[in-house]
Amino acid sequence: MSVRILALVGSLRAGSHNRQLAEAAVKLAPEGAEVELFEGLAEIPYYNEDIDVEGEVPAVAAKLREAAQNADAFLVFTPEYNGTIPAVLKNAIDWLSRPYGAGAFGGKPVVVGGTAFGQYGGVWAQDEVRKSVGIAGGKVIEDLKISIPSSLTRFAETHPVDDAEVAEQLTELLARLHGHAGETVAA
Repeated sequence: MSVRILALVGSLRAGSHNRQLAEAAVKLAPEGAEVELFEGLAEIPYYNEDIDVEGEVPAVAAKLREAAQNADAFLVFTPEYNGTIPAVLKNAIDWLSRPYGAGAFGGKPVVVGGTAFGQYGGVWAQDEVRKSVGIAGGKVIEDLKISIPSSLTRFAETHPVDDAEVAEQLTELLARLHGHAGETVAA
C-alpha cells in the first residue's frame, strides 16, 4: 500500500529554502510513500464564499482540493513573515477547510516544519500553521517537527538534501509520518 503525502510550501520565492526542504522530502520519501509538492498556491484567489460555489470553484482551487482529497497525509513547510504565516499558505488552508465539516484535511495526519533566517527557525509561524490546520480538520502530529534556524547562512551554498543533519531529520520525520498515514489509511 502506497501512502501519498501532499507537501505545501508557504514561500513563493524561487530560491526558497522551505521549497528546498520540500524538494528534499520528495527525494527522501521512504519506501511505500510518495511526496507530491503542490504547485500553484500563488494562483489561488483569496478565499471568498461567493466564489466557492459548487461547479464554479476556480480551477486552481479545485486542483488543490483534489490533490488534498487524494492525499493520505500532509507536510507543510513555512517561512516566518513578521512573526506569523505567509498569506498564501493561510489562503490554501482556508480553501482546504471548506466545505464546512467536509474539508480536505479530514482528520488526516499533518506535520508542520520549516526554516527561517532567525535563531528559532520560524517556530512562531509553524505554531500558527498547526493551530490553523487543526481547526481546519487536520490531525496535527505535535511531536513531529523540524525547525531549522539561520537558513540564509546554513543553506547559502548547500541544498538541504545535501546537509547530513537535515537529511537525517527529514528521513526520520518522513518515516514517522508514513507510519501515521498508514494507520489512518488502514483504519
